[in-house]
Amino acid sequence: MAEDLRDTVDAVWRMEAAKIVATLTRSIGDVGLAEDMAADALVDALTQWPQTGVPRNPGAWLTTVAKRKAIDYFRRQDNLDTKYVVLASELADHVDEAWDPDRIDDDVLRLIFISAHPVLSREAQIALTLRVVGGLSTEEIAKAFLTSKATMAARITRAKKALAGVPFEVPDRTEFGARLAAVLGVIYLVFNEGYAASSGQRWIRDELCSEALRLGRVLAALTPDEPEVHGLVALMEFQSSRFAARTDADGNPVLLEDQDRTRWDRAQIHRGVARLDRVKELVQQRGWGSYALQAALAECHAVAPTAADTDWARIVSIYDALLQITPSPVVELNRAVALAMRDGPADALPVVDGITGLDDSYLLPSVRGELLSRLGRNDEAATEFERAAAMTANERERTVLLEKVKSERGA
Repeated sequence: MAEDLRDTVDAVWRMEAAKIVATLTRSIGDVGLAEDMAADALVDALTQWPQTGVPRNPGAWLTTVAKRKAIDYFRRQDNLDTKYVVLASELADHVDEAWDPDRIDDDVLRLIFISAHPVLSREAQIALTLRVVGGLSTEEIAKAFLTSKATMAARITRAKKALAGVPFEVPDRTEFGARLAAVLGVIYLVFNEGYAASSGQRWIRDELCSEALRLGRVLAALTPDEPEVHGLVALMEFQSSRFAARTDADGNPVLLEDQDRTRWDRAQIHRGVARLDRVKELVQQRGWGSYALQAALAECHAVAPTAADTDWARIVSIYDALLQITPSPVVELNRAVALAMRDGPADALPVVDGITGLDDSYLLPSVRGELLSRLGRNDEAATEFERAAAMTANERERTVLLEKVKSERGA
């Protein structure tokens, strides 16, 4: 029973944490303190709910408790100035106000724009928002930035301090351009963490993907003439359309080529195509951006009736264009996979062997193992899969890789 309750609290926190922190930040003007108060409220939930039961609206309960803790915090200060007295009074007046999803949705968007404030570096902007809005752990964010947990923790702490007292408001539209790249980067990384969780027992964290897609749609409505915003939304629509087919009945990953395409969400695919059509209208004078190109890649898979019908030649050419805009070892690796599908594993293996910068990622040995397996070099493939399994922090991914080790050794 206790374990079931903890699972319930964890689920509530995953769904509501960003909204709670955003609401508190709007009230108290300090994102770091807001996160602390929300965490304290979560501790109260773990203590009280076993006796009282889960409230009808757990998100509202957590927000109310966190607001009361903020009031207590201000009242405990030795030298309350006028601002704190007024603030505590305002919080007390509104602590039991009705839960308003529309207003909270706006608060989350405001929080993202605040975290993308020009006073912070680009990396600090993204790291802070991933922590507060995306709910990612410091370790998960550190992995995304290929840095240490201690370095990332210090960076996030400095970012919170730098934003203390910054007005909690969406900037004027004239300022959108200066912050848009960071906002898009955050939404993209939140979605990616949900799409293929870097750690834990789940392969897909669908609540992160749903929140990222929601935020992307809101942002597209605010910036209708920005092709990269529409490109990112199109990418998320295409990728989300496959969720029902990406895992088997036990929650284990199913490779793209093995997925039952009848389970793909055709409505989402149509929405993705429509978004990409909008991108094509807007990029005529601007050129294609990285999110739009990634959406074009995803469209190639989404519209192919079967895996055999996939236009791998077009995919390779899109990766070539993407490498010109945003060169990275991950893009190089994905291009190598596409090259293997177009020309065969023998042509792709030297390309993979020449990729640098992924020494700490399981992706490189995983792909290398697949290519070696297709070439019939089973012992070498098993060794690569074994290396990849030791490097991943996701339990589902590790299980799949270890099964491949057994398969190659038994071949």
